[in-house]
Amino acid sequence: MYSLDINFLQDRPTHQKKSEKKIVSSSPAGNLAPLFIGLAVGLSLPLFAGVGWYFLTIQNTQLEEEIALLEGENQRLEAEIGDIKKLKAEADRIKAENQALATVFNQIRPWSAILQDLRDRIPGSVQIDDVEQITPEVASAEGKTKINSGAVNISGFARSPENVNDFLLSLQESRLFDSDKIKILSAEEVDAPIPPEFNRSSESIEVKASKAIKYKIKANFSEIPASELLRELQQKGTVGLVARIRNLQKTGVLQNDAK
Repeated sequence: MYSLDINFLQDRPTHQKKSEKKIVSSSPAGNLAPLFIGLAVGLSLPLFAGVGWYFLTIQNTQLEEEIALLEGENQRLEAEIGDIKKLKAEADRIKAENQALATVFNQIRPWSAILQDLRDRIPGSVQIDDVEQITPEVASAEGKTKINSGAVNISGFARSPENVNDFLLSLQESRLFDSDKIKILSAEEVDAPIPPEFNRSSESIEVKASKAIKYKIKANFSEIPASELLRELQQKGTVGLVARIRNLQKTGVLQNDAK
């Protein structure tokens, strides 16, 4: 059942010598390989470190140059921002001045337009002797100053109280006056003034004074901006103010909302 396989060649002296020679010759090569590998790794580490340091130096130099450029650009932008702020401040100042000028023009009520409007509205039986301007009142509320448009006192003579009322109603239809703030201050019967063409000292002419109503009416100017009264102002002959307001509307300082 069992077989024995005996190789007697291995026991021969010649075979043993060949085997020993092979073992001795192969062992030195196997021991030097790790040494060469270690030497290669040891030499490559400084090389890699040098190459890395070189690239880091180049990148650091580039970053410093970029930082210098950015700092120069930042200084240039700050200077430009300063110039822009100065220009903006100047523009705001000019805008404020234009707005103030536009406000002044909007509050103007030319005397030529007022007198012409009174001539157009006075009844034939009413006479105007005097038109007195009342200084505009200044009111302050919530830290803001408001100046009203002012008013006029109109005084004269009329044939009857009804004629005075007719004159009052006619003034209330004007857009140059505030219809809610027109009122009769006084109306009393007096001797009518004698026309200057009659000479009282003349003995040949006897003049008998008739009765008349001496009245006084207060009329406040309307708060409607002049830019919305261009049609009325132009009809009353106020050409200069109308031209100035239209120029302000063209430049955008005033809205083009004239009626």
